[in-house]
Amino acid sequence: MSDDFDSGDDLFDNVDVDNILQSSKAQATKRKSADKDDAPFAAKRQKKTTNSSVPGPQDDDSNPVFEKENIELARHILNEKFGYDDFRHEQKGAISRTLAGKSALVVFPTGAGKSLCYQIPAIAFPELDKSRGLREPGQSGITIVISPLIALMKDQVDALKRRGISADCIDSTKSWEELQAIEQQLSRGELRMIYCSPERLNNERFVVSMKHVPGGVRLVAVDEAHCISEWGHSFRPEYLKVARFVEEIKAERVVCLTATATAKVAEDVCKAFDIDETGVFRTSPYRPNLNLFAESVKIPSQKFQKLCGFLQKNPGPTLVYVTIQKESEDLALRLREHKFDATAFHAGMKVEQKTKVQDDFMANRVRIVIATIAFGMGVDKADIRNIVHYTQASTVEEYSQQIGRAGRDGRQSNCMFYLCNSDSYIRENFARGDLPSYEPFRKLIGDIFNDEVTALGVGATFKKDIRAQMNEFDIRQSPLSIIYATLELHYDLIRAITPEYSNYSFETTGPYHMFMDRMAKSDRPEARAILENSDKKTKLTHVDVNAIVRKTGYLRADIIQILDHLDRDNIIKLTAKGVVPKFRVLQKLPSSDAQLDELARKMYVDLEQRERDALTRCREVLELITGERCFALALAEHFGMGLPDDKDKCGHCTFCISGGKRVELPPQETKPLDREGIRDVLALCPVRDDPRFLARVAFGIMSPRVRELKLHQTPVWESMQDQDFDELLREFTAACKTAKHDPTSINPKLTADSTSNRRPFKRTSSRERAIRERAGLIWAWSRLMNWGWTYVNTKQGKAFVWMPKCVEANPPAAMSQW
Repeated sequence: MSDDFDSGDDLFDNVDVDNILQSSKAQATKRKSADKDDAPFAAKRQKKTTNSSVPGPQDDDSNPVFEKENIELARHILNEKFGYDDFRHEQKGAISRTLAGKSALVVFPTGAGKSLCYQIPAIAFPELDKSRGLREPGQSGITIVISPLIALMKDQVDALKRRGISADCIDSTKSWEELQAIEQQLSRGELRMIYCSPERLNNERFVVSMKHVPGGVRLVAVDEAHCISEWGHSFRPEYLKVARFVEEIKAERVVCLTATATAKVAEDVCKAFDIDETGVFRTSPYRPNLNLFAESVKIPSQKFQKLCGFLQKNPGPTLVYVTIQKESEDLALRLREHKFDATAFHAGMKVEQKTKVQDDFMANRVRIVIATIAFGMGVDKADIRNIVHYTQASTVEEYSQQIGRAGRDGRQSNCMFYLCNSDSYIRENFARGDLPSYEPFRKLIGDIFNDEVTALGVGATFKKDIRAQMNEFDIRQSPLSIIYATLELHYDLIRAITPEYSNYSFETTGPYHMFMDRMAKSDRPEARAILENSDKKTKLTHVDVNAIVRKTGYLRADIIQILDHLDRDNIIKLTAKGVVPKFRVLQKLPSSDAQLDELARKMYVDLEQRERDALTRCREVLELITGERCFALALAEHFGMGLPDDKDKCGHCTFCISGGKRVELPPQETKPLDREGIRDVLALCPVRDDPRFLARVAFGIMSPRVRELKLHQTPVWESMQDQDFDELLREFTAACKTAKHDPTSINPKLTADSTSNRRPFKRTSSRERAIRERAGLIWAWSRLMNWGWTYVNTKQGKAFVWMPKCVEANPPAAMSQW
């Protein structure tokens, strides 16, 4: 889903912060407020007051007279702008508290109207200021909404604009002109709401500009707030920085919103923003119009027939959730072959394709969408009749969020969960994919704090190529982000600042010679440097800005400024890609081997615990579905709540309808360790510096090194999914020790030459006998040099086979078993 996330790039660097500052000073002549002190908001929050109230006139809003006026205005906005007659659930309480100047945590089920809890206050602030004479015109401040997905932000902004509400979003898709327009609106105090991603908070100029918006930041709304909790199901490191951002910009209040917060996650969120118990507004995830069903199958192929029967019996708009992108396409194709109106949706599709699927589904031109988790966030379709989990959800929270998209119109809707043992293996793959091996992890810490970095003084900055580190140390982006966030927020060693782009390219809007003439005639040497160092391809011209800086010594900012001006003047269409994070040194960094060893050990313990927690969350889903109690009750209790009127059953889930009969998975056969399969993996993969890597290959867990060596295209990929992962890890650890590899050395390019030009074998995930019988050829394949016909000894005699000429006269013993 990379196209959905804001990179936190430096696009906002083009905004004239001084203009905002001057405008703020000019307009802030007399804010009729008791808040005249300039003490940092952080200091105020450290007092740990019981109501998290902010100084100033907002405190007066808590008295009965103002509270009544606040609610009357909120109800008027609810009706006038959004078309609703009255509030639902705990909306009234949350909005009332926010308008009284206090922070809140809102935990409502998906589709229960969480967004109104910050949208209505944002609209109400200017009206309240005007009616009470609290502030001058243009001094009503801004509401900042932090949301994880660009697509979701755009949908909400478009919906607000259609209602005549002034809102916009800042993201990496915005042009220079659009950012300038937003800056002007901010400086004039015309915007009520501004949306951004948490990654945007790394942009220093953005943070500075928000500090000086006329009227200040009245409210920060944190959507998907469960991402703040490090032990939550969907932790995002950048969310940990939101609380610091709130303090730095002196925001008056915060509203945190989520549909999936357990008691522990809610506690973490409240602690981060000093929200006391009275500021928590929760409603049960129980929805009386949702029928929660589940069925188990012995083998995955049985699910398709059951799905067809379910769809025939239950027509209407349907979302079918699967785990893997290819599975969404394959299942959609099979359903179409059986005359069902189905289409696929996943993060690997182009933006235009995804938009079309979503629009078609909203307009009922497509009835069934086979989707990965990428689909559903922000889809405001009230008449979804069915949610089907064709494969296992990764967490109870994910399951709850996805079924919550059904039946928002209040009509009866069905949620079916198909259970199969093989799904658990796939989910375990994902859970185990984030933990790197210790040896490369230790080298990563050494790479982050190399001699060049540790020689820097406090306040100095440095850059790191995250993509290169992922490949070199075989670590995924998610755990790598957690590692950097831990160094920043737990150890206070570094701080992420405005990142840079590594790659710039452009397409000229007119003849290329016109661009060349303009650059050649420029009196700026940077322009000529760009011209001399541009690499023109068929359509695009590539500019290596960093190379120009190294070669000429010119300032990077000056080179980018010229490219920006050319783009603004419509001479070129500029594209920037490849975000390179930058960091500032906050204190003396660890430099000795002993210091780095200690730091690495502490951090690795944390990563190991995260893996155990991820595996536990996978198993909680199975426990919910196969447990001895009502599905709806189990789901509510997972979030620390119960059913209405303290009931112990809903009466309309599979457990209740069956009279208390459990959904049972067929018994899983415990298989003995497949030593021949282990030998196959060792024969194909010469890597001996990382036993966890070998176990990942056998289990089918993707990593940067697997992709680089193309091992996911080999017969042994996913070949041992029916084995115990920990047992595989022990066996491969022993094999690596026998090979006497150096545990301090890891080179992901070790076998690149021997694997990049292999003859393709058909990929298979089964442990068929044929794989073992090809063990000799697999071994030869991994050593591919030049191929040719040759004789080899087999059990039946000599055989004439196509294989590398470099193979010794005595092939592996496995070959003699043919």
